Amino acid sequence: MRRLRRWLLRPGDERGSAAIEAAIGVPAFMLFVGLIIFAGRSALAHQAVQTAAYDAARAASIARTVGAAQSDAHAAAATALANRGLRCASTSVSVDTSGLGAALGSYGSVIAQVTCRVDLSDLVVPGVPGSRTVTASMSSPVDAYRERG
Repeated sequence: MRRLRRWLLRPGDERGSAAIEAAIGVPAFMLFVGLIIFAGRSALAHQAVQTAAYDAARAASIARTVGAAQSDAHAAAATALANRGLRCASTSVSVDTSGLGAALGSYGSVIAQVTCRVDLSDLVVPGVPGSRTVTASMSSPVDAYRERG
C-alpha cells in the first residue's frame, strides 16, 4: 500500500494530461472556429445586401416610369445577390419612387431597401441561429433635368 501511494503521488508525473488537455481544448477551439466562420459569413452577407440595395436604387433612379423603376430595382437586386453568390432563403425589395415625381429642375431621390434571410443551418455552433435577416437601405439621386414619363 505504501509503495502504491508513493507511485501515485510522484512529483512530475504527467501521464494522461495530454488526453485531458485535448478533451478540453479541441471542442473550445472548434467553437471558436465556428464563431469566426459565422462572423465572416454574416459580414459577407451584409456587404452583398448593401451592394444589392445600391444597385436597386441606381436602377430605379434611371428608370423613366414608376412601374419600370420597381421592376428594374427587383431585377438589379436579384442579379447583385446572385453575382455575390448569396443564396437567400427569402428576399424582399421595396422601393420608394416618390423622387421620380419631382418637378423638372428639382432634385429627388429613390430609396431601395433589400432584405435577405440568410440560411445558416449548416453551421453547427451552439448559440448560432439557423438563419439571420440582413437588411440594407440605399438611395440614389434622380437627375433634375431628365425627361420623366
